[in-house]
Amino acid sequence: MTYRSVEEILEQHDADIGAAEAHGIATGMLCVEIRADAENWLRELIDDEQQLIDEDKALLHGVFERTRVLLENQNDDFAFDLLMPDDDDPLDEQVEALRCWCQGFLFGVGYAQTGADWPGDTAEVMRDMIELTKIDTDVGDEDDENALVELREYVRAAVFTVRDQFAELGPSQPH
Repeated sequence: MTYRSVEEILEQHDADIGAAEAHGIATGMLCVEIRADAENWLRELIDDEQQLIDEDKALLHGVFERTRVLLENQNDDFAFDLLMPDDDDPLDEQVEALRCWCQGFLFGVGYAQTGADWPGDTAEVMRDMIELTKIDTDVGDEDDENALVELREYVRAAVFTVRDQFAELGPSQPH
């Protein structure tokens, strides 16, 4: 999955969101319902997904399906990562992408989970994600870089907390 490729496709189609936020939405949807439909996700990203050429649609579907596989893989939580700019991209871009990713995750979970009841620790994770959408993108020193790494690791772990909480509800529960 390449961040830039997804970013370019979304820009070409005048999407209101970027690659990080799009991946956050997919991840949120899949945490609530691992069988979520990639077509629903595409409709959230691009107003007229019919305009997508097959190659672009295949790449976006691939991102969604790869995310599903990585979230399903109970044995290797560390294989999953956020779709973000490269580590050598400007730090403020990386921080902004993390902010957008968290925003997308909140939307994705909300899209799939319409009830007000959050299972287990999910409510706390959601409050943390909301706080991360307010993160200051005016950064630049090594401390900020280290903080970004720690925040990314926290978000990765939080994703699995949410996934596990919803998985415990089981498919028979409405969610």
